Amino acid sequence: MSGLSIYDVILAPVITEKSSAASEANQVVFKVRRDATKPQIKAAIEKLFKVKVLAVNTLTRKGKTKLFRGIKGRQQDVKKAIVRLAEGDKIDVTTRI
Repeated sequence: MSGLSIYDVILAPVITEKSSAASEANQVVFKVRRDATKPQIKAAIEKLFKVKVLAVNTLTRKGKTKLFRGIKGRQQDVKKAIVRLAEGDKIDVTTRI
């Protein structure tokens, strides 16, 4: 994994209404490192949860500029991975992480 452990690649599950709806289509959404590649994400998910990953789609949400007590600040960019699992495999992110 090029020096990264599986816990360095996968940061947290994303639990929203949209990701809950995606779980019905056998997909799970994770927040991942910004420099993580699709093969690294696939290997980390398969090793951590012992499931078969069919596809990994990634997206990067650019950080927003916000005001906090009158001071301008910028949020960090966030990379998410949408992982499609094989039929019959399941990840319950509410209890296993």
